[in-house]
Amino acid sequence: MRLKKCDCLLCSFENPKVTVNAIIIKDEKILLGKRKLKEEPFYGKWDVFGGFLQKGETPEKALLREVKEELGVGCKEYTLMGSFTGTSFYKVYKFPVTNLSYLVELDGEPKLNDDENSDIVWRRLKTLRTVAFDSNQKVLKFLKQKFVWDFVKIKKLIFQLDPNAVVDEQNIYKAVLNGYVSKIEKEGKLVGLGWIFPRQTLLRKQAVVEDMIVDEKYRGKGYGENILLDLIRWAKSQGVEVVELTTNPRRVAANSLYKKIGFKLHETNHYLLNLKK
Repeated sequence: MRLKKCDCLLCSFENPKVTVNAIIIKDEKILLGKRKLKEEPFYGKWDVFGGFLQKGETPEKALLREVKEELGVGCKEYTLMGSFTGTSFYKVYKFPVTNLSYLVELDGEPKLNDDENSDIVWRRLKTLRTVAFDSNQKVLKFLKQKFVWDFVKIKKLIFQLDPNAVVDEQNIYKAVLNGYVSKIEKEGKLVGLGWIFPRQTLLRKQAVVEDMIVDEKYRGKGYGENILLDLIRWAKSQGVEVVELTTNPRRVAANSLYKKIGFKLHETNHYLLNLKK
């Protein structure tokens, strides 16, 4: 059947309807549901979880409702990833949508609701080729650009920076969303990375460099400087006025690099308060 647009005056404006998505990733795999309803588009195709906002509903409330309806659990945490445009369908009508996608951590194990989907499955994000709806395909492209990491290599690299550090997969994803990660790979191996994130103070827009490390086997080749300059480039593109970082005084090479780039030692007491005790 040929799809068409509604001819009424209101629909002629073509304002998009708003949808929400729950992007659930664990162990580098994304949770998908197989669409069950034959009268709805993309019957039998794999899809992420979500749906349309109801009247008077905020996107956050819609997200919580959809996750509860489709997977039987709540959301422990959720972070807005971005908005993605596309199209959806109702009977013979085609209309625009704007999708708000959230990175979601579930508060429990997901359960199949066979009123919504015929199956649920964890699929490796790196090799997933497509999902239902064009807006979700844009989401998938975004995820592959931002969230495909080799966590074994990351853990080995971070261990050299801090042997006691625990690398949490969700923290990596949220760090990517909240800032910028620069990395260097050689022959498929991660040999260095650094992370920078912006913050607005009462006085100015600043950015903080964290977790800068180069594999000990690859030091002395200028990789650390390349990473740092890339982070500074990103900061300038974001309108950042001041970049700050901290480092152990015993890291002689790192301290020399920061001074070479132009960082000035700021005399202050650096305090930490552990709120997880």
